[in-house]
Amino acid sequence: VPQHVWRINLDTPEEAHQNLSFGAADRWWEQTDLTKLILASNKLQCLSEDVQLLPALTVLDVHDNQLTSLPSALGQLENLQKLDVSHNKLSSIPEELMQLSHLKSLLLHHNELSHLPDGFGQLVNLEELDLSNNRLTDIPTSFALLINLVRLNLASNQLKDLPADISAMKSLRQLDCTKNYLETVPSKLATMASLEQLYLRKNKLRSLPEFPSCKLLKELHAGENQIEILNAENLKHLNSLSVLELRDNKIKSVPDEITLLQKLERLDLANNDISRLPYTLGNLPQLKFLALEGNPLRTIRRDLLQKGTQELLKYLRSKIQDDVSPNEEPPVTAMTLPSESRINMHAITSLRLLEYSEKQAAVIPEEMFNAVRSHPVTTVNFSKNQLSEVPPRVVELKDSVCDVSLGFNKISSISSELCMLHKLTHLDIRNNLLTSLPEGMEALARLQIINLSFNRFKVFPGVLYRLPALESILLSNNQVGSIDPLQLKNMDKLGTLDLQNNDLLQVPPELGNCENLRTLLLEGNPFRTPRAAVLARGTAAVLEYLRSRIPA
Repeated sequence: VPQHVWRINLDTPEEAHQNLSFGAADRWWEQTDLTKLILASNKLQCLSEDVQLLPALTVLDVHDNQLTSLPSALGQLENLQKLDVSHNKLSSIPEELMQLSHLKSLLLHHNELSHLPDGFGQLVNLEELDLSNNRLTDIPTSFALLINLVRLNLASNQLKDLPADISAMKSLRQLDCTKNYLETVPSKLATMASLEQLYLRKNKLRSLPEFPSCKLLKELHAGENQIEILNAENLKHLNSLSVLELRDNKIKSVPDEITLLQKLERLDLANNDISRLPYTLGNLPQLKFLALEGNPLRTIRRDLLQKGTQELLKYLRSKIQDDVSPNEEPPVTAMTLPSESRINMHAITSLRLLEYSEKQAAVIPEEMFNAVRSHPVTTVNFSKNQLSEVPPRVVELKDSVCDVSLGFNKISSISSELCMLHKLTHLDIRNNLLTSLPEGMEALARLQIINLSFNRFKVFPGVLYRLPALESILLSNNQVGSIDPLQLKNMDKLGTLDLQNNDLLQVPPELGNCENLRTLLLEGNPFRTPRAAVLARGTAAVLEYLRSRIPA
């Protein structure tokens, strides 16, 4: 940092020596002291102790540099309200920093901190504290004194537990503990009356805490843990909850008390071990999004899951009266031909379903296709096998099939036979080895939903832009580097675009013009903007933010 920056309050400006006309603009002696200093995104390796020559500073921003330490003189900036030292290489924080009694915002994320000073609780006016993406293994107990803290981000550290004293933070509204090693959450957390958003994703939790006092909790995110049981006690006090995200756990059942969550708008239970649902779920008045894919549900047909939340809720409501589950499979009778004993003829004739899944088979037996004969099959499920190609004989079903599932196989390319299924509306090929899609897929003019997540796409498949009926494109967990917002804007039916966990280095502002998008998921990409805080506000906010960035 040039020396004259530190001395800007002290030294007479150069021009004062030459300029003797005393116009209003030149009255340098009336200059006020510097209050904001922004040195972000440079290559600074240290900050001078001369920072103390700027005592009026209220904002100091040195994020995105190469700082390995901070000067102890920072502690003398008694007017400082915001300090951003994120995205540096700090391994410790000077004790003197704890003297900054007016500090409201302290951003320390993306550093190399493994411990914090014990005196942290002295920062009593702190409202925002971001410690995410460091190497912290514990939190000082003095955190309990931060009674004005509103937002605390501890995500992506190495925390095995949280101190129970954290519950003394009476103003805390947002607590993010995503991606740590938490096995339990202190029961006292449940007394935090102001808490509105709680993020516990990607930890090692086996159960959820009860929340008797969290009457204002609106969002609870606890996906990617090892939660097996969801109790009535976990739920019954959460009167304000609008988002409950529990995907990728080991939950076996959903209690009837879920219907007490009258304000619930989003419920994500994907990829659990749930075999049946309470039909009363259909009565939740505000529910707009319900994710159930990846569960061994016995009472709900897979094609129904793909039809969207409203259809699903309508079905659940219709079942409340006759709450009996039908027999799963017809008995094998003397009339069943030997070769057909492993073929579910009832599924083919009544449910119009051709299923051969979870068999670890490298090919689909010929007799499966032979059994179809003239029956109009609408749904094909060959998921969870070892298929290396699309079975060529699917083309025989082209006049009736509209839903094909080939997920969890080893398919590396899409065959021309699949492109002939002109009635196809739903195609699920997640968890395969695909790197591209053939141009011939343009023939699938009725395709509404395509699931390509967990494949190996490096490029957004161009043919998708030319499928006018597409409503949902699920492309998460690939390596896609860019998207074309102008072509996406022409897809006027597209409501859901999932690009989580890809390699997008930037999000084109023009994507904001895709106003038909109701769900846009971008988390887990390496881009810098929009920031996580914008993403967390939901699709409408992200699109509005992107529109604001379009060059005039």
